Amino acid sequence: MPIRLKKLIGTILLVALVIIYALIASAIAVTRLAEYGSMAHFLFFLLSGLLWVLPAMGIIKWLILESPQKD
Repeated sequence: MPIRLKKLIGTILLVALVIIYALIASAIAVTRLAEYGSMAHFLFFLLSGLLWVLPAMGIIKWLILESPQKD
């Protein structure tokens, strides 16, 4: 796969991941955390703010891996 195409796909995947993850995390916060205190909100947003990094690392790792060269 050409490197430019791979970077384009990776960029689109990362942007989509962030948008979808933020919408899901916000929806969970609105529906589930309404009756809890500020400490629960803080912990939820702290953990959910860090958790998106795991799938993003997978996408970035895929981006930097070189595909085998054909001779």
